[in-house]
Amino acid sequence: MKLAILGGGGFRVPLVYGALLRDTSDHRVEEVTLHDVDTGRLAAIEHVLTQMAAAARPGLPPPAVQTTTDLDHAVRDADFVFSAIRVGGLTGRTADERVALDLGVLGQETTGPGGLAYGLRTVPVAVEVAQRVRVLAPDAWVINFTNPAGMITEAMQTVLGPRVIGICDSPIGLGRRAARALGLDPTRTSFGYAGLNHLGWLRTLTHDGVDVLPQLLADPDRLLHTEEGRLFGPEWLGTLGAIPNEYLYYFYSTREALVAITGSAETRGEYLLGQQQGFYAEVAARPAAAYSAWQRVRHERDASYMRESRDTGEERDPADVAGGGYEGVALAIMGAIARNERVAMLLNVCNGTTLAGLPAEAVVEVPCTVDADGAHPLAAAPLTGHPLGLVLQVKAVEQLVIEAATTRSVERAVEAFALHPLVDSVAVGRQLLAGYRERIPEVDALFKRS
Repeated sequence: MKLAILGGGGFRVPLVYGALLRDTSDHRVEEVTLHDVDTGRLAAIEHVLTQMAAAARPGLPPPAVQTTTDLDHAVRDADFVFSAIRVGGLTGRTADERVALDLGVLGQETTGPGGLAYGLRTVPVAVEVAQRVRVLAPDAWVINFTNPAGMITEAMQTVLGPRVIGICDSPIGLGRRAARALGLDPTRTSFGYAGLNHLGWLRTLTHDGVDVLPQLLADPDRLLHTEEGRLFGPEWLGTLGAIPNEYLYYFYSTREALVAITGSAETRGEYLLGQQQGFYAEVAARPAAAYSAWQRVRHERDASYMRESRDTGEERDPADVAGGGYEGVALAIMGAIARNERVAMLLNVCNGTTLAGLPAEAVVEVPCTVDADGAHPLAAAPLTGHPLGLVLQVKAVEQLVIEAATTRSVERAVEAFALHPLVDSVAVGRQLLAGYRERIPEVDALFKRS
């Protein structure tokens, strides 16, 4: 099988290749094409993958790797397309964060105005990718990891329908942590999770036919052994009767997050920009040590994830740092489709009638089964109360961004910023769009063509 990886010069691409190296099943990926607009980054990641293959255990031949800056060449005749593009690069991400922070608003890259700016400049590119896949690889399945994952998956589905499946490592990590806190095997436990990407709640945790989540919620000591227990506090989790995705920290603790981020010397995007500039420069200077450099930097990156949500000196759970996630989900999807093996996982898929109250075309994040016909969402209990209200508001904003990006409408873009739950003023919504247009060329160019 052929896999095309878009954003092939990205730092996390070796995680996917590592999963492919460990795959010894039938119908495995034998050819990988990396696509990126940056030849230097492509060359660096190619060095890493070559060294990974050399260090792998003897066995089946490693998937052959080629690189290209030609999108059509990358996707032509692909069986699977993995999309992990970052339009505007990490420089754009730093602007996503800083423009909002300068206005006293959270600028996290997927949750908040930063994610809307990211979506505005990414939707047109993602739709173009979907159009080329439809022409050059009409039978391909697109696995989308490009953020904001739910929004981008929904935009690509307007072209390719259910052949686009969105993935994220965050909800599966939450479910695994909850199971481990009770001493249970996560692979024998099902996760009753529902919401949107980066905006969902674990509502049941079923083991041997019994929902054991109430048992966990009633045990503060066990909760404090989870990332979410430390993040939200056992009392608040007990009040909710569910465990929120870690990204809900930005909604439940907005003031604290703002204080922590503005009090830091640099934002997450600025940290990653400096780190990755150093990594790619190091590989260019010493390509023979590319893999060891990548391993070191990856550990540093993972350990610092969502640092603003943890107390000073507190380290991230070692199991989370070591566990990885999205690359395993991607491999499981490809295997299930290629071999028609039913697999259960948490995915971003078209809602249909899965979550009552949300539009049928909305992409939601829910438990699914995957087989040769793709991902099938499982029946879910309806969201109620504040989770439903928050999900409806954020989904309306996401759909406004898609409309703004595809019609180049300044009015719809302002509406999206102004109606986001983390933005407290229509005037600030207008200032946000103006600031992003000033700082990010791709956002400004979108509206200059109108």
